[in-house]
Amino acid sequence: MSKKDKNKKVEEPQVEDTATATAEQEQPKEEKSVEEQLQDQLAAEKDKFMRLFAEFENYKKRTNKERIELFKTAGEGVMLAMLPVLDDFERALMHIEEDKEAEELRKGVLLIYNKLLNTLEQKGLSKIEVKKGDTFNADDHEAVTQIPAPSDDLKGKIIDVVERGYKLGDKVIRFPKVVIGQA
Repeated sequence: MSKKDKNKKVEEPQVEDTATATAEQEQPKEEKSVEEQLQDQLAAEKDKFMRLFAEFENYKKRTNKERIELFKTAGEGVMLAMLPVLDDFERALMHIEEDKEAEELRKGVLLIYNKLLNTLEQKGLSKIEVKKGDTFNADDHEAVTQIPAPSDDLKGKIIDVVERGYKLGDKVIRFPKVVIGQA
């Protein structure tokens, strides 16, 4: 064998050793990268699970809140239908008070009116208190008309209440209808 042949033989094992060493070095890197990949996937799945869990908890809270609100205002349609009857009772009581001969009739109508009002109040209905002379607020009152103010201090204020307003729980189901003084 010549020197060149010996050199080739010597070089070849070195190349193989280098390739084997490189493969051995890469193998732990591959295992580590696979492990890191699995850890990343696990972290991503945990994050996805936590987000889904939080979203579900928010959904449960929202539906419970909506259900409670529905129960509170379930009778809103019935209450709205009863308000004209309540208004008619109030008008009848005003006219009966003027007639002194119908004292017994007034007592009977007043008794029925109070029963109806108490029953509706037990179901969550409440009056919105509005008095003559209060400041008009478009968010809280419904202006039916404007008339010239009888005095300067009533300009922009409520002069008369045409129809009472009512709330069912915290929700306004009918705004008070008022007459306001022109400024």
